[in-house]
Amino acid sequence: MTQNLTTELVCTRLSHDMAGNIGAVANAVELLEEGDLDFLDDIKSILKHSSQTLAARLKFFRMVFGLDNANLDSAETVAQTARDYLASLGNKDYPIGLDFAVNMPQNRKPALRLIMILADVLIRGGEIRVSDKDGKIAAEVVAASKIAADKLERIRQAVDHGYTDPDAAMAPLCALLEEGRKLQLETDGLIRLIVE
Repeated sequence: MTQNLTTELVCTRLSHDMAGNIGAVANAVELLEEGDLDFLDDIKSILKHSSQTLAARLKFFRMVFGLDNANLDSAETVAQTARDYLASLGNKDYPIGLDFAVNMPQNRKPALRLIMILADVLIRGGEIRVSDKDGKIAAEVVAASKIAADKLERIRQAVDHGYTDPDAAMAPLCALLEEGRKLQLETDGLIRLIVE
C-alpha cells in the first residue's frame, strides 16, 4: 500500500460521506430560488439538519485525518466531536453511543480512527467503548442489535493479511496501517480492535 493510495482512499471516503448532505443543501437552495413558500418549513429543516451533519463530520474528519491540532489535547473536546459524528450516522431511532476514556493525547487520533472503523459495522445503532492503557488503544463494540458481517470480515482480512483491496470505506484502517501500527481484531463475544 502506498501513501498515494491512502490519500486517494481518504479523499474518496470524505467526499462520499458528505455528498448526500451537500446535495440536500443544494436542493433546498433550489426550492428557495423557486420562491414557493409552501415548503419553507421543510427547507429550513433540511438546511438545519444538513448543515449540522456537515459541520459535525468535517470537524471529526479534520481530527481523524488532518494535521494534529490543539483540540486533540482535550479529551472532552475529542469525545464530544466523536459523539457528534456518531450522531450524524444512521437515524435517531438507532443511535450509536460512545464511552471515551483515552487519556494520552497522542492516542486520540488513532482512537478516532478506531471509532470510525467500528461505527461502519453497526447497522442499527450500538455502543462503542474506547480506551488506552500500556501503550495500546482498544475500541470495542459493547452493544449492537445488528452487525454488518461482510464489513467485519473485510476488517479481519486487512488486519490479518494487510490491506490489498482499494475500498474507500477502509480509509481509517489504511491510515493506521500506513503509520506502521499493529492491529489485532478479537470477536469473542465483543468486537474488539486493538492498536499498538
